Amino acid sequence: MDVDEGMGVPRSRDHQPPASFVASGKWPDVKLRADAPLTAVAGMQFAKSLHGAMAARGWSDRELSRHVAMSHSTVGRIARGEVLPDLGTIVRLEAALGCALYPATLHAEYGPPAEQVADQ
Repeated sequence: MDVDEGMGVPRSRDHQPPASFVASGKWPDVKLRADAPLTAVAGMQFAKSLHGAMAARGWSDRELSRHVAMSHSTVGRIARGEVLPDLGTIVRLEAALGCALYPATLHAEYGPPAEQVADQ
C-alpha cells in the first residue's frame, strides 16, 4: 500500500485518481470509461455535489478551505478528481457546507440485484 500524498489515505498500488477514468466531458460532468471502478464513480458524484454546494454559497476553493482549515490546493484537487477525500475530510467538508456530499446511494445502483441478496 502507498500513502496518497497530502491526504494520508492508504491506496493500493494500482489506484488511479477518479478523473483518470474520464471518457468524455469536463470534470465532474463527465462520462466515465466502462472500466472505471466504483471509486471513480463515487469521486465524480462527490465532486458534482461539492461543486454544486460551493456554487450555491458563492464559495471558491480558497473560501471553502478557510472554513475547513485545509489548504485550498487540497480542496481543488478533490474538486478536480485528482484525489479521493478521506472520511475525515468528507465530514469536515459536509459540516462546513451544511449538506451531504458523499454519494451514499451508490450501493443501490451498483450493488447486487435484490433477488441475489435475498437468496443469501
